[in-house]
Amino acid sequence: MIEGIELKQYLHELKKHTAYDFSDYSDNSIHRRILKILKDYDISMEQLIERTKSDSAFVEKVVEEITVNTTELFRDTHIWSAFYEKIYPSIKSKKFINIWHAGCSSGMEVYSNLILLNELGLLDKARVYATDINTRMVTMSKNGQYNYRFNYRYLDDFNSTLAKKPINGISKIDFSKYFDIDEDKDTMTVKAFLRKVPQFIKHDLVQEEVPFFNKFDIVFCRNVLIYFNSKLQSKIFKLFYEQMYPGSFLLLGNHEVLSGFYKTKFIKNGPVFVKNTAFHFKY
Repeated sequence: MIEGIELKQYLHELKKHTAYDFSDYSDNSIHRRILKILKDYDISMEQLIERTKSDSAFVEKVVEEITVNTTELFRDTHIWSAFYEKIYPSIKSKKFINIWHAGCSSGMEVYSNLILLNELGLLDKARVYATDINTRMVTMSKNGQYNYRFNYRYLDDFNSTLAKKPINGISKIDFSKYFDIDEDKDTMTVKAFLRKVPQFIKHDLVQEEVPFFNKFDIVFCRNVLIYFNSKLQSKIFKLFYEQMYPGSFLLLGNHEVLSGFYKTKFIKNGPVFVKNTAFHFKY
């Protein structure tokens, strides 16, 4: 077990000697992950602090352990159906569609989104930014290469959803348009025309200024805020609110909700939160 004072001391040293500040993350979440690090590396808290002070490569591994990087292609098919059927058609007349994936992890959510945009003929309008604190995840996102056997089932799941309720006459997406598949190597690689669309940027949502000047029509931030305490969540809600156009859409994780002051600044509509009271569609 780690005493609370030991955990706070470590987070203080991490902030002092590196560019990372996890002091406002959920105590329970941080506690579990630090325990795992101590066990995996078979080191004491004192040794962890010393390595953190002197070993930048080790720090990046610690950050990978602390941050959560679970995602799949077309995760939660009902959400993507809503974007495909309702949300994107409601803003298709815009000259540009600005999208921010905050905490993009390995990029699978980003590419799922780009596939939908292309199927709707909106890819040329999309200006897509994707950020993550984890250097390895940003690199993986740029490369767009994933495990084939594990991930292809999620594409099948989405096509099964389409088959039950075709959208704009489309009941199945031909995913061979979007991935180069090598079954022998168990890889599926996003095709170059899709990989060149998003800008993937290493960015600390907690500490750093937003690395672009755009305001956004859609902000994806799924299963990130759940690991923050209420104070930090409010800070990020403020950031999103200021970066979003009126009537724009915010997608959070299934178990994440707006709280405090910013709960009054968005209205829940289907799977998304809409800034202010501008509605483009009704569920």
